[in-house]
Amino acid sequence: MTVLEKLTSKEAIELENKYGAHNYHPLPVVLSKGEGVFVWDAEDKKYYDFLSAYSAVNQGHCHPKIVDAMINQAKTLTLTSRAFYNDMLGKYEKFATELFGFDKLLPMNTGAEAVETALKLARKWAYEVKGIDENKAEIIVCENNFHGRTTTIISFSNDPVARKNFGPYTKGFIKIEYDNLQELQETLESSNNIAAFLVEPIQGEAGVYVPTEGYLAAAKELCAKHNVLFIADEVQTGIARTGKMLAVNHENVQPDVLILGKALSGGAYPVSAVLANDNIMNVIKPGNHGSTFGGNPIAAAVAIAALEVIAEENLAENAEVLGKIFRSELASFAEENELVKSVRGKGLLNAVLINDTEESSTAWDICMKLRDNGLLAKPTHGNIIRFAPPLVMTKEQLMDCISIIKKTISEFKK
Repeated sequence: MTVLEKLTSKEAIELENKYGAHNYHPLPVVLSKGEGVFVWDAEDKKYYDFLSAYSAVNQGHCHPKIVDAMINQAKTLTLTSRAFYNDMLGKYEKFATELFGFDKLLPMNTGAEAVETALKLARKWAYEVKGIDENKAEIIVCENNFHGRTTTIISFSNDPVARKNFGPYTKGFIKIEYDNLQELQETLESSNNIAAFLVEPIQGEAGVYVPTEGYLAAAKELCAKHNVLFIADEVQTGIARTGKMLAVNHENVQPDVLILGKALSGGAYPVSAVLANDNIMNVIKPGNHGSTFGGNPIAAAVAIAALEVIAEENLAENAEVLGKIFRSELASFAEENELVKSVRGKGLLNAVLINDTEESSTAWDICMKLRDNGLLAKPTHGNIIRFAPPLVMTKEQLMDCISIIKKTISEFKK
């Protein structure tokens, strides 16, 4: 078998099942090509993509500007490590810090790496700036969070699938209820050892839970009052997905530490970053943290292009407009169809709650039928279907997709 040999869907699935670790449960569709809002399978059937690689492909599949930036840089210089300077990283750091309003950027590759970076940064700041006794710093997190799957991150997850048989777990985290300001305040008041509050502006993996309006701004104020860092994990919600460049922008919140990933590269290359001002970032010294690939020239070129596409094509504004249409149409449909319990979201990050138990197969079965009808989506937590198409989608395409979704769900009976 050669790399260029074309496989059938059946052959591709069999290869993965035999030679790959079974750490995912994919929808049985084998994708071989993508462009804009569309993907094609190995048999050349066309689908609307309504997952966007978990919001990594906000700019659409294979966006020509991003792909060209990647190819052109790959022909010149791919990797130097951080043992030397390269002529692209500084340009990227300047572009991104000015765009998001921070002094410094620390480049990494994946979302989980960026979260780990933010945790280390918060702890070091706590000891060297805030004055917490060494090894006493605590970080507040929210129940039902999803920040990645490293050993430290799963230590503060309450998802049994992510946690079971991976202990012992890392200490130093306090879990509180999401969207509960009173509990946040009580926790901040209960200890002088709190370094940071790590929060998703919208809990995506948990089922697109949007907090009460004003929650993020009030939480930021509480953190500032207690000299605690407010860390926004915008790996999934950032880069125009929710109708603003960042989800925290809906409440005019400037985090102390910002975590970005996924669509920071338009899905073309692993790129993530942590941004903060000098009073925080300057605690990191040579040897404290790093990555061989973090800040490589290809990543820098790709990230600049990906962010430029967002601005040039008004993708945040498009997400805001289309998201309102999507929720309005599906909410009206929910009034007529008892299988749809509710619709929630912001921008083009939305979820439909299916009126069945988490243990049921209904949401999965609906996604299988959506696949048959030319639209790809995936359940989360059993009875929730997340709908998050590329932000380059047009209104006409969205209305076509809404028709597919309504028609498909209508084929099922409660």
